[in-house]
Amino acid sequence: MLKVWNRYRHNLLAVSGLVFILLLIVIAIFARQIAPHNPYTMSTAARLTGPSSSHWFGTDQFGRDILSRIIYGSRISLQVGIIAVGFSFIVGTVMGVIAGYSGGWVDSLISRITDVLFALPDILLALVIMAILGPSLNNLMLAIGIVYTPIFSRIARGAVLNIRDSLYIEAAYSMGVKKIKILWHHILPNILSPLIVQVTLSFAFAILSEAALSFLGLGVSPDTPSWGIMLSSAKDWMELAWWTAVFPGIAITLAVFSFNSVGDGLRDALDPRTGTGN
Repeated sequence: MLKVWNRYRHNLLAVSGLVFILLLIVIAIFARQIAPHNPYTMSTAARLTGPSSSHWFGTDQFGRDILSRIIYGSRISLQVGIIAVGFSFIVGTVMGVIAGYSGGWVDSLISRITDVLFALPDILLALVIMAILGPSLNNLMLAIGIVYTPIFSRIARGAVLNIRDSLYIEAAYSMGVKKIKILWHHILPNILSPLIVQVTLSFAFAILSEAALSFLGLGVSPDTPSWGIMLSSAKDWMELAWWTAVFPGIAITLAVFSFNSVGDGLRDALDPRTGTGN
């Protein structure tokens, strides 16, 4: 781990992304204490007020403080990322390990299922699932989780196929070690690196997907502080009040960019052949 960190810390962009993510987590946890205003409080007298000392990021069409809503919106984005990516990581990894380790018709069946899911564009598949289940935060997280499950399945399957015929696996077989122990102690630890990298990358896409689906009205309720909802509400006011769309857009951009940077940094740090440092 120390060698991985030494390689990782030489990537300034990846370290900056990690710092921003940690800051985002702190903001989400302590949103109530950090937010200068109640994100739900409306004020007709403060409608579409530009950035000022009392409202740093201005207010929206209902007079709600945009900075406070962005701070509370970080909770939604992180919640969606954690639950959706956690679901896809667990289910996809199990599917991929079973497919790669079992082979035969089991591998063929799981591979065909992932091929079907891969055949549809991510956002289209999420829209289909949301249309079937209905708009809600829980359904949104489930839809995003299903969309990214085949990615983890494909990565896990490929990694298992690369190592299942290795000498140390064959040695464990010859010593009479049970299959479940071989999976847990020998295979899983050796396929985690690419899966961990994919977790960070999928986290970025999950945040982006939540914003896109909420923008289309298929996510959380309209009054909920969500970056996607804020962008959707701001589209009718951009010419009159640019700040209603710019600041939520910047929040989404920074979050997605940070997770992608961390993912790229981890990929380089875990693979010394592509690393930037020793």
